[in-house]
Amino acid sequence: MWGITDRRHFGKHVAGFGAMALSADSFISALKAQTPVLKKKNKSLIVIHFGGGYPAIDFWEDKNGAPTMGETKAAKTAADGVRINELLPKIGSQMKNAAIIRTLKSTEGDHMRGTKVMMTGLPINVLVEQPHVGSKVAWYYRENEGDLPAFISVGGGGGVGPGFLGQRYGALPISRPGSPPENATPPKEIGGATREGTDRMMRRGDLFSRLEAGFQKSTGSERDAAKSHQEVYDKALSLVVSKNKDVFALDKDVDGKPIKLMQEYAVGGDFGRGCLLARKLTEAGAACVEVNNGGWDMHANIFASLRTRLPAVDAGIGTLLKDLAERGRLQDTVVVTLSEFGRTIRVNPGGGRDHNPGLWSVMVAGGNIVGGQVYGKTSSDATSIEENPVTTGDLFATIYAALGFEKDAQIRDSLGRPSPLAGEKAKPIAQLLKTA
Repeated sequence: MWGITDRRHFGKHVAGFGAMALSADSFISALKAQTPVLKKKNKSLIVIHFGGGYPAIDFWEDKNGAPTMGETKAAKTAADGVRINELLPKIGSQMKNAAIIRTLKSTEGDHMRGTKVMMTGLPINVLVEQPHVGSKVAWYYRENEGDLPAFISVGGGGGVGPGFLGQRYGALPISRPGSPPENATPPKEIGGATREGTDRMMRRGDLFSRLEAGFQKSTGSERDAAKSHQEVYDKALSLVVSKNKDVFALDKDVDGKPIKLMQEYAVGGDFGRGCLLARKLTEAGAACVEVNNGGWDMHANIFASLRTRLPAVDAGIGTLLKDLAERGRLQDTVVVTLSEFGRTIRVNPGGGRDHNPGLWSVMVAGGNIVGGQVYGKTSSDATSIEENPVTTGDLFATIYAALGFEKDAQIRDSLGRPSPLAGEKAKPIAQLLKTA
């Protein structure tokens, strides 16, 4: 919905408008008329983003005894024939609902470039700034958008924005799970979180809308900057007056009841709470939530770090999958683990793994995904692909298919050129998807 600059800009402008004798009710009604409730048929996406290039081989590979595995040991899971790291038992207990793609081949080994490729699903194009996958999902559901921001990023981000789609489809950042978005409450000097404060905020918003309207008439273009600016502010104000802003708190569930698995999520610290928030937000209508877990640039002492960090990862993702399944939400929510690249199969002299986009793995679950399986086969020492290589485009085509998107869905870039969401040559992996 908006980046940090837009969010701060919003707060300054709203606080700066003079109190006007205008109707707050009419402005609130206009905002709500623009934001119908998200239809239940729409699925949501949760992206677990491991910033820094996570060692996928130490998460999802099962080659016990191979010299390339170092100290990592794999264990059985709830899915027959599927083994993952023994430090991920909770995720293992949910593997009947998840699939592992073990033969992913991406293209970039640089952090910044790799992040752009793996957060957009497309090659870097110097002429076109590609949108984050969350922005694309928000755009795809644009006709059914509710008053909750469609795309929300929790715990930081990878620096990839909405690209040519504009700030209307950018992520609302939540720095710490459980804390409300910044500027989501009227300033204290105009009444704060009271009826009076909301009324005064809306009167100022009405004035702002009138002032902006003149600029928009100059072009009439859908990509007009003034129009996009107005949309960002309208969406921000809609959140301020919405009861949905309470969903960002972690003191109670969406239905107002105590959160059943709160303690299990809490084992994962802020990451675990971020996964809980993602479940709440998608259940409340968000189209995509990105949960960030950074610091995986492990060039040294990797195995000691894994023993320390994987229990939190296990608590977050494992509890998330369990919670979605128990609440009947898994078929409506796709969960995927992404990073800018994987790590080298062989351990370096410093006891770490270096950058490796040529062979790595992701986990995907929910939606139309058929769980309990592994796609792709690697050699006995995990150093090469033997069967079913998967491109970045294929991965993202599979994600979009798991969400139930139309197979021929296209998007137009800033130059007006149409293209499939996942790129021209991308094909979803049929083995991983439920048939109609």
